[in-house]
Amino acid sequence: MPLLRQVPGFVAYYWIDAGDGVMVSVSVYDNQAGADESVRRAADFVRNNLASLLPHPPQVTSGQVVAA
Repeated sequence: MPLLRQVPGFVAYYWIDAGDGVMVSVSVYDNQAGADESVRRAADFVRNNLASLLPHPPQVTSGQVVAA
């Protein structure tokens, strides 16, 4: 997504269809500040553009990459 690619530290973005209406997105940044900013921007985008289409509010989970 262009919105997230503009965040400093952006590395990668993945959108996964987990089935049964469950979608998962994974954003990778090279620093915590970038990850935090991406969550803020994504939350604003969802709230302003997608909230009425989502049956459940998004859940945010974060952590460190331990293997690649």
